[in-house]
Amino acid sequence: MDRPLHAALLPPGPRLLRALAEALDGGPAICPVSPDLPRPALRHLLDALAPDAVETPDGLAPHTPRTGHTPVADGTAVLIATSGSTGAPKFVELGAAALHHSAAGTLDRIGAAPGDRWLCCVPTSHISGVQVLVRSLAAGTDPIITPRFDPAAVAAAEGAHVSLVPTQLRRLLDAGTDLSRLGAIVLGGAAAAPGLLAEARGRGARVFTTYGMSETCGGCVYDGTPLPGMRAAVGDDGRIRLAGPSLFTGYRLRPRDTAEVRDGEWFVTQDLGAMEDGLLRVRGRLDDVINTGGEKVVAGEVAAALSHHPKIRDVVVVGRPDPEWGERVTAVVVPAPGAPGAPELTELRAFLRETMPGYAAPRELELVEAIPLLASGKPDRARLRSPAS
Repeated sequence: MDRPLHAALLPPGPRLLRALAEALDGGPAICPVSPDLPRPALRHLLDALAPDAVETPDGLAPHTPRTGHTPVADGTAVLIATSGSTGAPKFVELGAAALHHSAAGTLDRIGAAPGDRWLCCVPTSHISGVQVLVRSLAAGTDPIITPRFDPAAVAAAEGAHVSLVPTQLRRLLDAGTDLSRLGAIVLGGAAAAPGLLAEARGRGARVFTTYGMSETCGGCVYDGTPLPGMRAAVGDDGRIRLAGPSLFTGYRLRPRDTAEVRDGEWFVTQDLGAMEDGLLRVRGRLDDVINTGGEKVVAGEVAAALSHHPKIRDVVVVGRPDPEWGERVTAVVVPAPGAPGAPELTELRAFLRETMPGYAAPRELELVEAIPLLASGKPDRARLRSPAS
């Protein structure tokens, strides 16, 4: 018998948690969808997903897909939409066993005790939020759910473990939150500046940096080391490869896309990496490599180097169109408060040349009050690549 697929158009809360628990226990598979999605985008998503029903706070309503009924892959419990701003959305199919394995690995790695609770303050339509709920179910505890990130609510959740993106951790530090009163902080979604980690740990935070994506049930490498059962390697092309029981089943209705990223047991990511002393270091995304004057610059490595500058609080590096160089290396910087003046392009170029080739030094500097973010908490690189107005 085919397994039904429900689009869970539900806010974070008990209804969504119950639907997730039923999906993990063999009930209808679910695809969590943000209730805040604009109507045109929602219609577009549902057309691509082709669910059997849509669950809203008002109840469960049958849905007739335009393309007809197509069952989910065997064992699939949860689907995560990974794109859709342009073109058709892509849905990652995750099995219950994979989600349980990931949750158990996280609880083991952070040293969670029986009865520990989790605070969910990241979107439950993304894998980060779903995994907080799965970990709560695995721990047998009720999650503390906040529909929106709020430093006061996080501070009040004394002892709870929490999943955050770097921007949220920065806001907790700015709010003066006593991080030593929280449980483990699982930090992912984007690269964290070394200064941010040092400041948080200096304030008593127990932070675990994670690397992963929807296709790996979320973070599967913690502080450079894979979770139990997972493996990480770097291919001859420099791309990170991941293997183990937390991998996805495939992309719904996209067998060709699935085949393109699988190499036997390995999932071949779009990220560049390096193995250093047995630990995985993420260099940056393949599609963020900047071609400037015939040279290739890994934007993530430039940003990591610049983040050590004392006048920089946050930085993202992108390539912007340039008539002479093809692309020019551009540093979008949030100045550090209290620094003796804002950073200038000449000093950042000189600073970078101490550790990297001259062609990697930024040719443009844009100062901003905050880095624009996507709903997932990742920098909005498409927006950042546009010239400053």
